[in-house]
Amino acid sequence: MRRGEKKRIPSLQRSDPIKNILSVNREECLLQRSAAMKRHRSLGFSAPPRPSSSHVCMGAAYGTAKSGVGVASMGVMRPELVMKSIVPVVMAGVLGIYGLIIAVIISTGINPKAKSYYLFDGYAHLSSGLACGLAGLSAGMAIGIVGDAGVRANAQQPKLFVGMILILIFAEALALYGLIVGIILSSRSGQSRAD
Repeated sequence: MRRGEKKRIPSLQRSDPIKNILSVNREECLLQRSAAMKRHRSLGFSAPPRPSSSHVCMGAAYGTAKSGVGVASMGVMRPELVMKSIVPVVMAGVLGIYGLIIAVIISTGINPKAKSYYLFDGYAHLSSGLACGLAGLSAGMAIGIVGDAGVRANAQQPKLFVGMILILIFAEALALYGLIVGIILSSRSGQSRAD
């Protein structure tokens, strides 16, 4: 080897078997995706499948479960405060209604037999469901955590009840903002073409 010349690494000169495997897997994935899109188009759709609003229900379930655990453990110490402490459970249950509302709005905009369903419509509905769903999931987690800690703290210090309710209202407002954004995004579907 001469001075200043870089030493060649033999493994880079040969074809790399890992690169070959990755490129084959990528080609197979592309073929499978194109076959799935062909099947999807044969059913009359020109867009990817639409989302469900299951994220909102996950948030509602988590908030209900976490708050329910707090109510149950607090009820052992102060059973007279159980009905007053159900507020976080009710607020977490309201999140599921937001998911139902956005699901009805999205499903009324889908009728491929009456008019074409374009890719823009699919992504508008997808973003609408995700906006409402993820906002509901995060709000449900916030309601569950605050409800659990707030109910236990309220059993020890009754003056904390108003503060807990205010925090729960602001957590619920996050899901309401997600619902509003979802309605706005869903209303944009059908505007990619001139009817």
